[in-house]
Amino acid sequence: MPRTEAGSVGKRINVVGTTGCGKTTFAAALAERLGVPHIEMDALFWKPNWEQTPDEEFFPIIDEATRGDRWVLDGGYSRTRAITWPRAEAIVWLDYSFARVFFRLVRRTIRRALTREELWTGCRESLRISLFSRDSILIWCLKTYGRRRRSYPTLIALPENAHLQFVRLRTPADAQHWLDRLGEEPG
Repeated sequence: MPRTEAGSVGKRINVVGTTGCGKTTFAAALAERLGVPHIEMDALFWKPNWEQTPDEEFFPIIDEATRGDRWVLDGGYSRTRAITWPRAEAIVWLDYSFARVFFRLVRRTIRRALTREELWTGCRESLRISLFSRDSILIWCLKTYGRRRRSYPTLIALPENAHLQFVRLRTPADAQHWLDRLGEEPG
């Protein structure tokens, strides 16, 4: 799996990774560095009080959001891949260790629940749901981490994805170093 140099990443980029890895923070910083719009997939998907947007509504929203020539999209909703990946020039995968991701997710979830931070249109995390229910984001992370980690190398190797540059960043320090090098000519 080739690693793309920072200077040649393109202008339509999808940042992917498991729940809690920091996709939104990284994508916002990347979009700012490139001077392109940042599109947060979760903000487009979640309606007030954690109501999910049905696919027949969600797909046209994603289609419209990614029609432009320049954007950074954060999110790896597999069912939208048929829309987003053909338009993207690059995939940046935040592939951090499970321990790092899970610790960050627990810390973030508790902070958000205690502060009642609004995420998207009235969505707020609660300790009861986040930690003690079948809808727990922590359980979601446990169930999806390994599957996502196995799927990205396979997906990027598919012929229909040959046009994509692929960047795999394994630590936050890697990610910061890569961001810091953006715009530099490969040496």
